[in-house]
Amino acid sequence: MNNKWRTGILGLLLLAAAPAFAQEAPGANPPAPVAWSSLSPEQHKLLSRFGGQWNSLPPSRQQALTHGTERWLGMSAEQRDKARERFGHWQTLLPVERHALRSRWQKFQALPPTEQAAVRDNFHKFQQLPPARRQMLRDQWRAASPVQRQQMIEHAREQREQRPMPRPPQAPRPSHR
Repeated sequence: MNNKWRTGILGLLLLAAAPAFAQEAPGANPPAPVAWSSLSPEQHKLLSRFGGQWNSLPPSRQQALTHGTERWLGMSAEQRDKARERFGHWQTLLPVERHALRSRWQKFQALPPTEQAAVRDNFHKFQQLPPARRQMLRDQWRAASPVQRQQMIEHAREQREQRPMPRPPQAPRPSHR
């Protein structure tokens, strides 16, 4: 395994574990250390860079890295390729762009589950639009002032609220002959 590939995997693991690096809430139980000997051979291979210093890592970092390896090992080859691609893109971003993305992610994580689901739903609907329509909408958004953007958001909410709720499917009616 070459160093570039191993560094990429390590970066993916760290990225996946980033939420675990956040400060613990006061009064929360401190994380328990993870024994190097408790890791599988596959995890040892992925975390070999940390082998010599594993016991000196904070327990929260050990847990985050362990969780990251579990996620990585649970992925299909296609999912791993996609993750490598996303990590490659992440590495090309400027620090200010990374900060903006982290901030947006934290705001998303702070939303109630129903609003997170609505955001995901809207994202999937946007992805289903033809590329030309998506680009037109992006251009409109970029060209809009903050006031216009807020109006666009409010208009979209109103449209969503005016839509009739879909009726649940009904059983077929028996035919009378």
